[in-house]
Amino acid sequence: MIIAIASDHRGVEYKKEIINYLKNRNYEVIDCSKENTPIDDYPDFAFEVCKKVVQKAANIGILVCRTGIGMSIAANKVKGIRCAKINSVEDAILSRNDNGANVMTFNFTDSMEDIKKYIDAFINAEVINDERHQRRVNKIIEYEESHYDR
Repeated sequence: MIIAIASDHRGVEYKKEIINYLKNRNYEVIDCSKENTPIDDYPDFAFEVCKKVVQKAANIGILVCRTGIGMSIAANKVKGIRCAKINSVEDAILSRNDNGANVMTFNFTDSMEDIKKYIDAFINAEVINDERHQRRVNKIIEYEESHYDR
């Protein structure tokens, strides 16, 4: 599995620890924010991760910022992306099972151990395991396809 990851300037240390964690678990990691400064704009990094996922250069994306909110908003503007802000292992599993999420984010108020659990759950969760969930996601995709304006 290939995982694209990026952080804003506040999330650099978290990102480094996550990258090491993922590499130690034999995942290939693409760092989409190798350079970070306090004047960076987080949407640029979110868009870069999402581009990797949409183009299938990465299987999933992880976005790291203080609250996870801004990154998730930016990510969900990218056609083909379903980014979930994860606050629990259950969120990670259900975002994949029920919504086919392909990008995740979280906030820094959770411990790194919890964040690693969220990441593991997100990676290992079955993607859309029920017809009704697929039907709902298909409606989102259809809307995006017919109403999306570049």
